[in-house]
Amino acid sequence: MRRFDRFFAGFALLLFLAGITRDGLDLWIARTELPSRVTTLSTEVRDRNGHLLRVYTVEEGRWRLAVTPETVDPLYRQMLLAYEDKRFDHHAGVDPIAMLRALGQALWHGRVVSGGSTLSMQVARLLENSGTGQLEGKLRQIRVALALERQLDKREIFQLYLERAPFGGNLEGIRAASLAYFGKEPRRLTPAEAALLVALPQAPEARRPDRAHPFAEAARDRVLRRSLAAGILSADTLRGAQGEPVPHIRLPFPQLAPHLSDRAVKENPHAWQHDLTLDASLQTRLEAVATRAVRDLPDGVSAALVIADHRSGEILASVGSARYSVERQGFVDMTQAFRSPGSTLKPIVYALAFDRGLAHPQTLIDDRPVRFGRYAPRNFDGAFRGMLPVAEALRLSLNIPVVLLLNEIGPAHLIEALRRSGVESRLPGDRTGLAVALGGIGVSLEGLTQLYAMLASGGLERPLHWRKDSAMETQTRRVLGQVAAWQVGDILAGLTPPAGAPRDRIAYKTGTSYGHRDAWAVGFDGAHVAAVWIGRPDGTPVPGAFGGELAAPVLFEAFQRLKPHVDPLPPPPPDTLILPTARLPQPLREFAGRDAPFGQEPDAPKLIFPPDGAKVPVGQETLVVKLRDGVAPFALLANGKPLITGLRRREAELPGLGYGYSTLSVIDAEGRSAKVRVWIE
Repeated sequence: MRRFDRFFAGFALLLFLAGITRDGLDLWIARTELPSRVTTLSTEVRDRNGHLLRVYTVEEGRWRLAVTPETVDPLYRQMLLAYEDKRFDHHAGVDPIAMLRALGQALWHGRVVSGGSTLSMQVARLLENSGTGQLEGKLRQIRVALALERQLDKREIFQLYLERAPFGGNLEGIRAASLAYFGKEPRRLTPAEAALLVALPQAPEARRPDRAHPFAEAARDRVLRRSLAAGILSADTLRGAQGEPVPHIRLPFPQLAPHLSDRAVKENPHAWQHDLTLDASLQTRLEAVATRAVRDLPDGVSAALVIADHRSGEILASVGSARYSVERQGFVDMTQAFRSPGSTLKPIVYALAFDRGLAHPQTLIDDRPVRFGRYAPRNFDGAFRGMLPVAEALRLSLNIPVVLLLNEIGPAHLIEALRRSGVESRLPGDRTGLAVALGGIGVSLEGLTQLYAMLASGGLERPLHWRKDSAMETQTRRVLGQVAAWQVGDILAGLTPPAGAPRDRIAYKTGTSYGHRDAWAVGFDGAHVAAVWIGRPDGTPVPGAFGGELAAPVLFEAFQRLKPHVDPLPPPPPDTLILPTARLPQPLREFAGRDAPFGQEPDAPKLIFPPDGAKVPVGQETLVVKLRDGVAPFALLANGKPLITGLRRREAELPGLGYGYSTLSVIDAEGRSAKVRVWIE
């Protein structure tokens, strides 16, 4: 009886101690201070289809991208658990069987043969950024793993592993590794790719494929063989996977639309994902177009380009510079810079004149010398063409006819048309003068694209946007009448395309700002609108830069890269008056204007090209000189020495100029002169 009592007492004590141990273990786990589970993720900018445009690193320059178990190939999870943690779905954070196995192997071999860490313990180590050795560290991992299992489900723990696992260098998480080594998302992985991604976190630096290729291949093959033994792979699949090459290099992360990506992040710096309306494939092609456009141009010359769907207002591509680098000031976003648009605002003046009944495309207008107080506009070539149809004046981009029309309309109405189109503009001074018709105002490339989107939309305001979640206004303002907008588009569609460009019917206009600082081309078809700028971001002149020669070919190439065939322009509205000059109503047959300020004599001659202070590139055997105003014949001099006399044209070639500074002079028939100083390099 006494023996029974002792046995009973011992059994009761054992139960009591077990209860205390269990309760103590629960209390030990409950009191665990868990590390932060908030994972700082790389900011991502995506295109309209979810493809990456650009990714930004997190602290210490690490790539760590958002990922969920559902966006990873299920094969990876199967192979990972078979290799790392067979009982992951069933244990409570610690696998006693695996730990006993690891301990027994270590005692038998005298060294560590396999680890007993579960995925939960590895996540604990990653969260605390602790090592894998030392008994104290291992106990801490066990405690944190047990606590994590009480607060998170298996999916959440697996997601933390997917986000945090190291893959060599500054790569963290499976998405960063898959993009860097395979150039693709981990949603679809081959067995060989999945096996490599399973193997790398065990020794991320020692197995980096780009630095330790043989070790990476050997580790991958061990995972493949383990997967065969676990019944995940067949023998044939194993042989095929072993024959698949392991990558030797790391691929760069996408860096498309860098300027617009920077804008998106700056506007909302707390968001980790930004979804844009851009098309990554089109953006890639147009960035290449911009790079080629400046390849043979002088140093410092850059290019920018915008393409949008004027039916929806979505920007499909935005190229802020020819290259996102210090070279050619490539970090400057020239889609946002305010520059003189040259002649690209002329179509808006004509549309306003048509809308107000002041003119018709076949109205005759007099291209003669004219003066408004101290302002005497001249055509670019200095010539006058007399009476000609308004449509022809627009196609020739003559200055005098458009200034005559704007004088009748009023410059403030042009500024108001820009404002109603949603286009921000900047005047050089406090007053709005007639020179705004010729580019005496600042607009951005994106703003100019929006202005022509309004024309393409039949005169309706068409705000452009580049965020997918941007809410479009249901009500749009009318800026111009539908007939006037169509008439201008029809005139511009009649312009001859650049040499070598397809004979597609695109309504387009070119422009060159004063001093050859900016070359522009902007146009549209029935669905899309595009604009191109070429120049130096710092605003210094580019001798010989003309919108028709530099920017227009790029515009037409952009449309080719966008789609194989242009969309047709719309037919004329039903109330469009399509008549020759002789059949127009009498007031529309000839434009006179209220002031009719004709009959002024030409001003003194001017050297309009090269501009004063221009740099002429090395290797140019002759220098092209262009004149304006004055009375022929002219004499041209270089450093006081006559080179050409009796010149009646307003363009000539000066040979034999030496390196360094040269002073070029022109003298007209009345003895009036002008000079510029240029640098020959």
